[in-house]
Amino acid sequence: MKYIFFLSLPLYALDQWTKQLVLRFISPDEPRIVISNFFHLVDVTNTGAAFGSFRNNNTFFIAISTVALVIVVALLVRQRSRDILRDVSLALLLAGVLGNLTDPRKIDRRFGEPPLLQ
Repeated sequence: MKYIFFLSLPLYALDQWTKQLVLRFISPDEPRIVISNFFHLVDVTNTGAAFGSFRNNNTFFIAISTVALVIVVALLVRQRSRDILRDVSLALLLAGVLGNLTDPRKIDRRFGEPPLLQ
């Protein structure tokens, strides 16, 4: 169980750090060119799911992410035989779910609170 957090927490921290870097250093109006005509870093806000579906429905996504978080944690703490692939998969999923719940783009800048706390 300990090594799961040694994987999840650094990945979650990396997720938050890279999101902050994008917010700080990449303008939504001007992409960063890494390799000309091939690779550009852009700041695009998607308030929905894949390709903008369910746009501006944060409550729905918070509920789904919370359910996923509860299921992942329940699976991680349940007594069972060791399965490294299962544990690594759940650790990666845990980092992703936590990253989605605390995405800085979903923070209401007027109040500074993540949508989970509103």
